[in-house]
Amino acid sequence: MRRDAHAPSSTVPLFIAKVAAGMPSPADDYVEKTLDLNEYCLPNSEASFFLKVSGNSMTGAAIYDGDILVVDRSIKPQSGQVVIAMLDGEMTVKRLLRKDGKVLLQPDNPDYPTITVSPDQDFSVMGTVTFVVHKA
Repeated sequence: MRRDAHAPSSTVPLFIAKVAAGMPSPADDYVEKTLDLNEYCLPNSEASFFLKVSGNSMTGAAIYDGDILVVDRSIKPQSGQVVIAMLDGEMTVKRLLRKDGKVLLQPDNPDYPTITVSPDQDFSVMGTVTFVVHKA
């Protein structure tokens, strides 16, 4: 997905104070800077796109049904990273593993089997998942 270079960016305040996930802390009235989510989540917008997740094979990686994935095609996929892969014409989100000369697509949910990509299959990596967006 390409972002229009002429579209206005939208910034929101980014506060210096960290938010306590345990006991509440006093709020600081100081803004460190503003945060443009486009710049933060899409540093390479020309090579990025979004996908909506369907299914629950990646719940161990905190990727849930209905989440939105930010995918960057410019990042070279490394073993251990979560990627969007095309396998025999089907798109899937899995952890890419390279072991003993084999390519594996590993779900992060024990209810799903690991996929071993065979040389005769049509396989490619479309991009690396850089962010997961889900509603609280």
